[in-house]
Formats: sequence, C-alpha cells, structure tokens
Amino acid sequence: MTTRVTSLDQLNLAFADRFNARDLDGLMALNTADVVFVPAPGTPVTGEAAVRGALEQFLGLNLPISMTVRHVFESAGTGLAIADWTITGTGPDGSEIALAGTTADVAVFDEEHGWRYAVDNPFGTV
Repeated sequence: MTTRVTSLDQLNLAFADRFNARDLDGLMALNTADVVFVPAPGTPVTGEAAVRGALEQFLGLNLPISMTVRHVFESAGTGLAIADWTITGTGPDGSEIALAGTTADVAVFDEEHGWRYAVDNPFGTV
C-alpha cells in the first residue's frame, strides 16, 4: 500500500518518487478514477487503461524525472499544483532524451485517499 499524500505541495514530489522507483501502481494510486492525463500537449487521455499505457511509455524511457514545485493553491479540497520537471539522458534506443515542462495539475482531496490528480497536465499551458 502506498502512502497517501496529505499536503498538496507533496503531490508532484510523490509522483517523482514513484516515477523514479518505476512504481506504476503507485503512480496510478495518485489519480482519481476519472483522471484526465495529458501525456502530450493537446492530447488528453482518460480511463485506467489509457492512463496506465501513457505512464508506461514514460517509464519505458528508463530515465529519472526531476521535479521542483513552484506553487500550489487550494480551496475547499480542490487544488492547483504547478511544478517544473525534466527527464533527460540517453534512452533505451541510444537516443538523447530531453523532455521538460511546467505542470498545471488540478488535484482533489478526500480523507480516504489524500490529494490525488483529477487533471494531470505535465506540459501545463498547451
């Protein structure tokens, strides 16, 4: 069982920890059941299978993510988390990978699950 996130400013950091541990189930646990995940700008996916598949593609790069939380805002159990992230290095096929973005993530809080993503938008503005 993964630890629930009790402070919004820890949500993106929990994502990075689970990503770097290659913990797909732990990453999925950070999402609401009806999460919208945007793995590429302008390309949202929904549903457990689609979100899991998109996360598997990122994990397949076999590179660590670094995450720096910029701001969090919350009101009555709804939050906006903004963080800068990078994934850089040599990919499995030998190509150089340089991905980066600034998230604009909407999160919700409940006592049972803690903070979880309702909209995970890693590229933020597009």
